[in-house]
Amino acid sequence: MPPRKRQQSNALLYTLIVFVGLFIAAAAAAIIFYVKAEDFRTKEEALRTKISEIANSQEQTSLGAIIGTRQTPKTWVGTTVDYFDAAIALVTGQAPLDTHIQGKLSAAGAKVRAAFLLAKDYIDIVNADPNSTGLTTVIADLKAVLDNATAAKTALNDQLTQLQQKYDDAMAATLEKEKLLQAEKDILQQEVNANTEDYKKLRELLEQTTDQQVKNALAQLDQERANREKINQELLKTQAQLTLTEDKMKRAQDEVAMTKPPPDSNAPAMTPDGKIILADIHNNIVHINKGSNDHVYPGLTFVVYDKNMPFPKDGKGKAEIEVFDVRNAISAARILNPDTRKPILSDDPIANLIWDSNKKNVFVIAGEFDLDNKGGLEEDAVDRIKALIEKWGGRVDDEISVDTDFLVLGQRPQVLKKPTFEQTEIDPQAMEKFEASQRKRDAYNNTCTLAQNLWIPVFTYDRFLYFTGYKQQSANAGAF
Repeated sequence: MPPRKRQQSNALLYTLIVFVGLFIAAAAAAIIFYVKAEDFRTKEEALRTKISEIANSQEQTSLGAIIGTRQTPKTWVGTTVDYFDAAIALVTGQAPLDTHIQGKLSAAGAKVRAAFLLAKDYIDIVNADPNSTGLTTVIADLKAVLDNATAAKTALNDQLTQLQQKYDDAMAATLEKEKLLQAEKDILQQEVNANTEDYKKLRELLEQTTDQQVKNALAQLDQERANREKINQELLKTQAQLTLTEDKMKRAQDEVAMTKPPPDSNAPAMTPDGKIILADIHNNIVHINKGSNDHVYPGLTFVVYDKNMPFPKDGKGKAEIEVFDVRNAISAARILNPDTRKPILSDDPIANLIWDSNKKNVFVIAGEFDLDNKGGLEEDAVDRIKALIEKWGGRVDDEISVDTDFLVLGQRPQVLKKPTFEQTEIDPQAMEKFEASQRKRDAYNNTCTLAQNLWIPVFTYDRFLYFTGYKQQSANAGAF
């Protein structure tokens, strides 16, 4: 019994010792927590004092002068971010991305650079200082380009009005000549009808008896004499009236010539079809003010002329260009024969005799051609030139008419020597070939005469190539 009681007293002692230790530890922790809490309260009071000092300091006044009015209940930083987002929306036209300021600035910068790329075809921004070139500067430059284009369009409209007036005058003269030609045709038709009637009467006479033929012939002779006398009288009267009318017409023509010179038949070919708006001489590339809206397509060629000089009569220009990239209102073209002595400049006019953005030009081709300049005549030359004209939007007619715009004239056809009887015996088609050569020569001469009377511009083969910007490429294989 005594030993067990001692063991129980030791357990109680240990329990008491543990309880006292835990009490001491809890008291120490409470003291430490209290000290820390007092430290935090002190720091909080210091921070409140510092914030109050900042809120009432000179720096706050300067911050307000820089940022502006702070938006309630936002902080100065929140107000600054809102102003920044509004500035980005003003520049890009869209709400900024929901991201950090650096990301918003990068996205806005990308859109601004994209806008600069859209404007590079119209204004020079390659050498512009990116730190001093902004959207407002670019918009002002584009406005200046638009004003220049509008002024150029107005000038072209004035030129078009003048050309239309000249064309109307030429058409009036042409219609007058058509009336004269129609009158001559009617007279010739009357003569043909009279000859046909005479032939019928002569044939009837051959079928009659000799006595009857003599009687009829005498009666007809008397009638013809009377008719001839009447016709002679009418002819003399008509000739007198014609002489008087010709004198009046000559005086009127002289008066018209003194007040207004005759129209220039080459005027339609001297009109530019567009102009150079940007020239990259180092890369031999230019941009023109015509695009798909004007029916421009890759492969189309133009000749470039000096903006300070009138078009040369032979059609030779500074250079020839070929379109390779087409957009809605502009196109890019490569320079085929660059010449450093004659650099291409902005506003230099361009032209192509065949191509027209508003209508189909009508051509007539006459004569014989040496397309490869080797001294021989190609049998299919006319067909090859016709294919080129139709490829570029033109139309080819067989004969000259009032609708003809241009005449492409080759060499005069040679008339074969008339074959002898022996030659026709050897070659039965010799006479047909001779007559065919005569018809070709007559058709050629008639075409030239009609073109001259109708004031139609006439182009030799080389001049035709120069005015289409195709002279250099015409020597290449498969050019036609």
